[in-house]
Amino acid sequence: MKMLVTGGAGFIGRWVVKQLLSDQHKVWIVDDLSNGRTENIEEFIGNENFMEFVHGDIKDIVLLNELFQQKFDLCYHLAASINVHDSIEHPDTTFNNDTIGTFYILEQCRRYDVKLVFMSTCMVYDRSSNDVGINETHSIKPASPYAGAKIAAENMVLSYYYSYGLPVVVLRPFNTYGPYQKSNGEGGVITKFLQNKLNGQSLNIYGNGTQTRDFLFVDDCAQFVVTAGYSNQANGEIVNAGLGSDITIKELAKIIVNGDQSRIRLVPHIHPQSEIEKLLCNFDKATQLLGWVPKVSLEEGIRRTEEWLKDRWKKI
Repeated sequence: MKMLVTGGAGFIGRWVVKQLLSDQHKVWIVDDLSNGRTENIEEFIGNENFMEFVHGDIKDIVLLNELFQQKFDLCYHLAASINVHDSIEHPDTTFNNDTIGTFYILEQCRRYDVKLVFMSTCMVYDRSSNDVGINETHSIKPASPYAGAKIAAENMVLSYYYSYGLPVVVLRPFNTYGPYQKSNGEGGVITKFLQNKLNGQSLNIYGNGTQTRDFLFVDDCAQFVVTAGYSNQANGEIVNAGLGSDITIKELAKIIVNGDQSRIRLVPHIHPQSEIEKLLCNFDKATQLLGWVPKVSLEEGIRRTEEWLKDRWKKI
């Protein structure tokens, strides 16, 4: 099939592209490189099924009009402003990219009848109140403009399913990590901690470190995203993906520095109002609809990420 991946030069996007190419699909990427990097996709250059990288903005209607003449079978829409703190400082940028940009993509998908897989986020949820975890009916809480923009975009995406019969699926992966992730921003906490460990620096934790996260290894996340596109079972649905277990940030830091608490430092939270105290994923729906379950444990994922960082520095 012919696939378009918006944000395909980004962290999760490059893994989605890798999987699609492995499955022998023809792949196009559009990315403005505000979060993505060309080095993320260098290995795909020369692959006969890697058709084109377009350096451009998803809000550029002229560009989209030209690009969508390829008549794609599927659009994986991952392009977005993704940093919670940045969204509080610059809500206009986040809204324009995440909500308005999604609308422009939706219009093209409607015009050419292209299925849309929309990447949302677990940050739309209110905190988990038990150990069963957050399922897709859990209450939402837009604690940041990032979450608000994603909720607005989700609703637009689903409205095209109900209004026009456009096949769409909304995905809410929990905190994804792994090779090729940038270490800046709260989303990259594992990569940042590992980088600081390898540099001999302290691991800084916002607040008291009792906040929990459910960490999903990027290869598992990419499998989830790609499979959602292939399956008609998830059309019109919102679907979670996570490991199904959470850990406090303080405990995460201890694992990474092998229990050496002298390496860990608590620092004041930049935007405490945006903090979600407990995030724990219930991914039963993903298993029922897609047959998806995560395969990589947190410990194994941390090991793979650290090895990648070490190897990358050797090359530099």
